[in-house]
Formats: sequence, structure tokens, C-alpha cells
Amino acid sequence: ARAEATSTEAAPPRTRLMSLDAYRGFIMFVLAGGGFGIAELARHFLQPAEAGSTHVNVTLWKRLLFHFTHPDWDSQVHLVGCSFWDLIMPAFMLMVGVAMVYSYASRRRRGDSALSIYGHALLRSVILVLLAVFLASQYKKQTEWVFFNVLAQIGLGYFFVFLLLRYRPAVQVAALAVILVGSWLSFALYPIPGPDYDYAAVGITEEEVLPGFFVHWTKNANVAADFDRWFLNLFPREEPFRFNKGGYTTLNFIPAMGTMLLGVLAAQWIRGRGKPIAKFGILVLAGLVCMGLAVAAGQTVCPIVKRIWTPSWTLFSGAWTLWMLAAFYLVIEVIGFRFWAWPFVVLGMNSIAIYMMAQTMKGWALRTLEIHFGSALFQGVYGPMAQDVSALLVFWLVLYYMYRHKYFIRI
Repeated sequence: ARAEATSTEAAPPRTRLMSLDAYRGFIMFVLAGGGFGIAELARHFLQPAEAGSTHVNVTLWKRLLFHFTHPDWDSQVHLVGCSFWDLIMPAFMLMVGVAMVYSYASRRRRGDSALSIYGHALLRSVILVLLAVFLASQYKKQTEWVFFNVLAQIGLGYFFVFLLLRYRPAVQVAALAVILVGSWLSFALYPIPGPDYDYAAVGITEEEVLPGFFVHWTKNANVAADFDRWFLNLFPREEPFRFNKGGYTTLNFIPAMGTMLLGVLAAQWIRGRGKPIAKFGILVLAGLVCMGLAVAAGQTVCPIVKRIWTPSWTLFSGAWTLWMLAAFYLVIEVIGFRFWAWPFVVLGMNSIAIYMMAQTMKGWALRTLEIHFGSALFQGVYGPMAQDVSALLVFWLVLYYMYRHKYFIRI
């Protein structure tokens, strides 16, 4: 990574869409905030309810707990609903695809050679994967070679998606279809566990086995999980890899490339000709198409599961993240209501910096705050919330300093 001191003014240039930086900043705001302690607070208030107390709004706290945690496996709720927390990672990946288009166009305008452009994209992929391994290895005795982190997932697929930027949207849509169908086939055609399969050995019970044809996507008993039991054990480890407790797999990056491709297509629509309101309509319509295909697939051929990024989840989350992008674009670019978004822009223009700070420096920030303000700040019912919000405020102030002095971390 390198720190760039730009010669531009502190505010983003006019050719840079504020809505894109604000959306990316909002994602980082939620991610770096760790959910603002809402899940812990909800669990606290639900305990009296479980003991028989009637002085708790059970419905409210159950909804908050659901939306700030990941579901155990199936991500779909009712027909088109899902957990808000489940959408943070796909929103991040969608915006990677959006940023990819603007980065490619900028380097083309600068006159960079094809070798330079694609070489930089490959280097960026490698750096992202290594950063993910570095984060996974914190507090370990040796390097933890796993690739479930969002940075690793982006890095593994980034270069392949970048190669598609030179092609027309029709080719990109065709590539998206190939990725999703190919991913589906790899699961659907893989042999299912036999009747004597030891599900306890992969961390699940027989009750967690998916019914019918969906058994091919059962947690830790699928083609991607079996791949990891071979692939990850090629690396030096403290003990053999058997399964990931959450069910996440390395091969998630393949259908996740579809999420980045949706971001690429969205950016091309936004950068193209036409009135802003028409571009907003295209984003909404694209989301409707994705949602229709996702629900149809989720009811028939493929469960909607974020943890293994099923093809139906790619489309399902793609619909929601496209609509979120459309909302930011409508409010900021079409209506022109902009001033509220500036705090998010500060984060969005240094997204890799705020992510790394949140992953590596939260403990330091909290210890420093305790030294100066006392440990009582983080005690009591609202202690977890105070911790998350306080650490986020410290990080935001650092990012604000960097923003004012025009330092932006790029990879």
C-alpha cells in the first residue's frame, strides 16, 4: 500500500460522485463500528424476557438481534427479507466492482500501458490476500493460511473481474451467468454424504442437514468444504484443518466475483450517458431482475446462503445492495441533498485504512480511552455500545485528519 498526497482540494473533485464515496463510507461506518454493540444490548434485554418478565419489548429486541448478527445458515427470511448484517460484506464487494471501473478509466485517461494497468491489478490482488492472511494470523503462533476474510475473497477474484473491464456489458453479463451456473453445477453434481457420514466430525448435527436436493449445500458437507480440507492442509498449520465453524469456504470467491461484476455493471450505467433520474431507474430495475431470479432459484434449485455465497445469494444480496446504491444516488446526485453524507465520505475515501484500523487497533484505542477517561465509560449495560462507538469515533477523527491533509491510502 502507498500513501498518496494529492494536489486536489480537500473536497472530492466534481467529476467524482459523492454518492459512491458516501455509500462506501456508510459500509465502512457500520463494519468498523462492529454493529455498535446492538447485538450485545439486545441479548441483555432479552434475558429478562426469557425469564418471564413482561417489561421488555421482545419483538423489537429480537429484530435488532437478528439484523445485527448472521443467521446460522439460510439467509432468506420470508420471501425477500434478510439480515442487514448479512448485507455488509456484499455491499463492500459491490463497491469494489464500482471502484474498479473508475480506477480503470482513470489509468486509461492517464495513458498507462496495458501491462502497467493489469500488472497493478494483479499486485493489488496479491496484497489484498496477504493482508487477509496477516489479519487472520493475529494472536496465532504461526501464519494462519485461511482465505475466508473479505479482503482475501476480494483479492482472489479481483484480477479475474478486472480482466473483464475491457469487454462490453453483454460479455460481462454472460460472464456473470457462467460464474453463477458453474458454481451451482459444482455443488449440484458433487456426491452427497452417504448414510453413515459422520456429521459431528464437521461440526454439525444431522438436524442441520438441508432437506431434499438442497442437501448439496449443507454446512461443512459440500464440495467447497471438502476442497478446503484438501487445499488448506497444503499449508503449514498448527493442527490439520477440518472445517470452519461458520461454514465459510475459500471457494466463496468464485460466486462472489458475480457480486463485483454487478458493481462493474452498475458503475458503467452510472458513468454512461443519460439523465441521473434514468440511471436511478436502471439501478432499481436491475435490482428487481436480480431479486426475481434469486427468489425463483431459492425456491427451487439453490438455497439462499450467504456463508457459502450460493449463486442465489449473489443475486439476492445483489438486489439489496443495488437498491442501497440507488438510494444514495437518488438522494445525493438526483435530489442534491448532500451535506449529511460528508462524514461518510471521509471514511469512504480511505476505506482500506479504516478497515485495517478497525481490525488491528480497536484494543489500543479502547485502552487509551480508559487511561484518560476511566474504565467506567465502558461498564454497565451500555458498555459494549460505548466501546464500539468510542473506537469508531477515534478512527473517524484520524481519518478526518488524513482527509484534511489529503492523505489517502491506496493499494
